[in-house]
Formats: sequence, C-alpha cells, structure tokens
Amino acid sequence: MRRFMGIGAVIGAMALVAAACGGGNKPAGGGSPSVKIYKSIGQTEGALSLIAWVGYVESGKTQGYESFDWVTPFQNETQCTVSVKYAASSDEMYNLMTQQAGQFDGVSASGDSSNRLIASGAVAAVDPKLFPDFANVLPELQAPRHNTVNGIHYGVPYMYGPNFLMYNKKVVKPAPTSWDIVFETQPNGQPNPYAGKLTAYDFPIYIADAAIYLMAHKPDLGITDPYELTSDQLNAAVDLLKQQAPMISKYWGEYTVEIDGFANGSMVAGTAWPINLSLLEADNPVAEVEPSEGMSGWADTWMMSSKAPHPNCMLKWMQYTMRPDVQAEVADYYGAAGSNASSCPLLRTRLDKEYGKGSSDLVDTVRYGHCGDENFLKALHLWKTPTADCGDGRTDCMDFSVWQQKWTEIRGA
Repeated sequence: MRRFMGIGAVIGAMALVAAACGGGNKPAGGGSPSVKIYKSIGQTEGALSLIAWVGYVESGKTQGYESFDWVTPFQNETQCTVSVKYAASSDEMYNLMTQQAGQFDGVSASGDSSNRLIASGAVAAVDPKLFPDFANVLPELQAPRHNTVNGIHYGVPYMYGPNFLMYNKKVVKPAPTSWDIVFETQPNGQPNPYAGKLTAYDFPIYIADAAIYLMAHKPDLGITDPYELTSDQLNAAVDLLKQQAPMISKYWGEYTVEIDGFANGSMVAGTAWPINLSLLEADNPVAEVEPSEGMSGWADTWMMSSKAPHPNCMLKWMQYTMRPDVQAEVADYYGAAGSNASSCPLLRTRLDKEYGKGSSDLVDTVRYGHCGDENFLKALHLWKTPTADCGDGRTDCMDFSVWQQKWTEIRGA
C-alpha cells in the first residue's frame, strides 16, 4: 500500500498555485501589546501563503494521487487562493518565518521550532473558541508546551506521529526490540553486527532520542524529560551519541537520504518517520518496531505569522484543517495521525475502501500513531524546544543553543 507521492515528485514539489494579491488586517481581538490574539474572523483577503512540510498541502496535482485534494475545496469555500513553499527542515521553517516576516501567512511547525517561533515573536496567538473542532482534539494536544505558553495558544494542532526504529528484515535478525542496536557498540555483550550501516536523524533534537534510551538504561541520571536536561544529563546523552557516531553510515536530514540508504543497502537500521517506511516498503524488505525504551515523536501546529498579510484566510485555513474529514484525508495520504480524534474512524473507512477490507487495521499500528489512542500519544516524547526552564521550577536545564553546540561536537563539523 502506498500513501504518499513518489520520490521524484517529492523532490520536485513546488508552489501549488499563484497567490492573488490581498491586504492584511489587524487582529480582531485584544491581547497585550506584544502578543496578537485573534478572537474573530473577518472578510477573507483572497490569498493564503503557507510554509509546510511536503504532503501537507495537496491540491490533486501530484501525478498518480490526483484524488488527494483538500486545497481546492478550501479555495472554493473561502475564495482564498493557496500558495505554498515546502521546507526541508524545521530550521528552514524558522528562518523563513523570522527572516522573511510579512511574506508568509503561516507555517506547519513541528515542536522543535514552534517554541522558538513563539519566543521570537514571529507568530500570533489565537483564541481556541474560533475553532469548532477544537473540542474534539485529543486532550494531550489541546494545550501542549510546544505551542501553548501561559495558557495562550499559538496555533492549532494538525498531524502527529512517532520516530520509530526502521530496519531491514533480511539483514537485522532477530527483529529488534530495543534501541540498543543503534546506540551500543556491543549490544547484548556482542560486537554490533550493524556498525557502519546505521543511520540517525541529523538535527540537535535527536539528542532527546539518546536521553530516552538513557532514561531506561541509566536511571541514576535522573532524567524525567528528554528535552529538559541538566548539564550532566545532556553530557551523558552526548557521550552516547559520540559512541554511536563511528557506527553511522550517514545521518539523514531530508528523508530521501534515508530512503536511498535503505534502498541501496548502505543502511539497515535507524530512526525513521512513517513517510520513510511508506516510500520504501513496496520494493524493499523494511519493517518498523516500537522499541521497549519508548520513542520521540512530532506534533505539528499550524501557526500564523504575527505579520501575516492575509490573517483571515489563515484563520479559515486553521479552522478547515481541524475538520475530521480533512485530517482523515491528510492522514491517509501522509501516513500520520490526525489531532482530531473524530478523524480516526473516517481514516479507517477510507483505508478499507481504498485498499481493501482489513486495511483499517493499520490505523492501530505505529505508522499511524495508533490514531486516537491517548495512551500511545501520552507515551510519546513529543518534540519541544529545550529551554533553561526545566518545567518544574528549576532553571538549570540546557537550552537549545547548547544542544546546537553539542550536536556540532557529535557531528565533528
């Protein structure tokens, strides 16, 4: 089964349609002078300019996947013509939103950039009462720390998913149950047979994956949150990743790098997203597993620029993308889970209809984030930007700038 575009289409994806001209509005609601809080929606401006992950803004123009189109209905309903710039990383999204403020209306930010966007003043706040479907959002995503600060909401939840362990079924035997095969030079006391053919996500937030492993195997470190690390805890995670580094074939930032590695055999195990698995599984012996130590994950938020030229169209988009039918279609296409719990039954129906009876069982697997399973979502360590505030009254945690420095040490660049 395939739920995403081909690799060539991914690389070549560009703007959907040309954006029409339109003027910006001031926020309709109140709020402090430094925080825009939108509390009502005015006349739409005729255009909407977005920054998004590939696959999040589909208009039926991807060859072979013309039936996936949630942009055209939105345009017909709102008269807001959509354009999109696809970004390859959270850093690129952050830079576009901060360095080209006023050119874009919103972004599908992941948790490793959303807090930075809030702190920079690049995004506006919204009143959840504007969104009828907000009440059906899974409780864990209604006010998470990666998009809600002091009770103020900076955006609305969209899709979420796990960073699971993907492996080559013909090479990695027996099937792994732990992250030890990617971190340890001698898992189970034996030399790591996959050294030189492992991969890992190429971004500082990956330090959290090492911290999750240490939470289980070195409880004396006292790690309770993989994103809230003291200097000693961070150094322990960094040491583990320095141990891992010589065993890495190649780090991946753009998911096509991992796809190519598994396809040509230079990679046999490593952290992966559902899209990576979906693009590989038709022609390659790959599988996914939920390691016993747990997993990190991502939950993406549609956030509005504080200098949005078309704020009312953006608010309409935020309303629209929370609808269960829209999220079910996105989940089907992307291989993720919708934040709106009501989207899960619709996703089951779609899968059975499109791919045959029984396909809906995939909704209960890790690739779909066990859609609607609150216990699974609670167990995921969702990305959030590390800050000095440990979240429990302490202020001695290492912030993201330190993580960036440490990642440079790990990578040797």
